[in-house]
Amino acid sequence: MQAKPTTIKEALKKWEEKTGQDSTQATDIGMQFQWLPIEKMDNTLGTLVKCEKLSLSTNMIEKISGLSGMKNLKILSLGRNYIKAFTGLEPVGDTLEELWISYNLIDKVKGVAALRKLKVLHMSNNLVKDWGEVAKLQECPSLIDLLFVGNPICENLDEGVWRTECTKRLPNLKKLDGETVLTDYYI
Repeated sequence: MQAKPTTIKEALKKWEEKTGQDSTQATDIGMQFQWLPIEKMDNTLGTLVKCEKLSLSTNMIEKISGLSGMKNLKILSLGRNYIKAFTGLEPVGDTLEELWISYNLIDKVKGVAALRKLKVLHMSNNLVKDWGEVAKLQECPSLIDLLFVGNPICENLDEGVWRTECTKRLPNLKKLDGETVLTDYYI
């Protein structure tokens, strides 16, 4: 007999029991490290209308979905899952400011343009290997903090070359891979 994965509904119930809070009123909800892991995001998430920070890291989620109704979501943590694409983020495109999606299986950033307010993108240790994908991040005009180390595109380049090329393509960055981006000002 195979055990069933934890559902969002079950994980929320566990979270409410552990914290004593009503999930529909909470602003910060953490359902990371579920055992058995969550494999699927679903429409139950839409009940979290006041949630500003949601963590679903370290589960077995393959696809982003169920975010409709989360009209206050500012920070979404999906690191250490099996996510392959940015699709499914459209419902939070006007509110999401930080997306933590490191250690997944993302090789293309198609769909990132939906995140109009995105300031922080942590997507280290994914599968991006093409400069064209890095350039697509220009579609996020508010992006100022990018964590990208551990992607194949970074592995074969000297760190200085990577930083120079990346900041050329993304001139608004203030922080790259955890370090302040220095700009040259001539007087």
